[in-house]
Amino acid sequence: MTILFQGDSVTDCLRDRKDFHGLGGGYPLYVSRAMPGVKVLNRGVSGDRAKDLAARWREDCLDLHPDAVSILIGINDVWRRYDSDDPTGDAAFEASYREILEPLRAQQVKILLVVPFLLDVNAGVTRMREDLAGKQAVVRRLGGEYGAALLDADELFRRAVEAQSLPPAHFAGDGVHPTDAGHRLLAEAISKNACIFFGEPL
Repeated sequence: MTILFQGDSVTDCLRDRKDFHGLGGGYPLYVSRAMPGVKVLNRGVSGDRAKDLAARWREDCLDLHPDAVSILIGINDVWRRYDSDDPTGDAAFEASYREILEPLRAQQVKILLVVPFLLDVNAGVTRMREDLAGKQAVVRRLGGEYGAALLDADELFRRAVEAQSLPPAHFAGDGVHPTDAGHRLLAEAISKNACIFFGEPL
């Protein structure tokens, strides 16, 4: 079984793009270690928004013929509103996401949608939730519409912060990019639920 991880810098995590099998240093790497019988690919690209992912979808997903695809995209669609005054409306985000999902449904690929997240490390980051909420709603709705498995990463991190009485920065120093602890938490959530997400036992 081949699982392809797709997304932005959270998934990319400094992977060597010249290496077809390069996994970077984040959660795709840890999933591969937890599921040694599964072939794991990483095609995350730092800075991508949903429209960028849609533009490279043929080469970086469909042509690879994965059995399952995990998608984590949306935080740059939010962030660019605040750091570059270049917002992505929820409707445009949804349209790009549908471009990604439609061919997967046609090919009967198993899909895991990871809800984009923020860690509330400061007021500036928390402010971005006003834009994030709409993108999260889109992902949750499309997950149901396309019969995809759903991992609510925002809720995952919130519960971990509360349960372990840790500062949010423990899991993402800037509120967006996970620390090693954050990547391990994501990987654990994916690998432990592999049967549900991908129909693949450990």
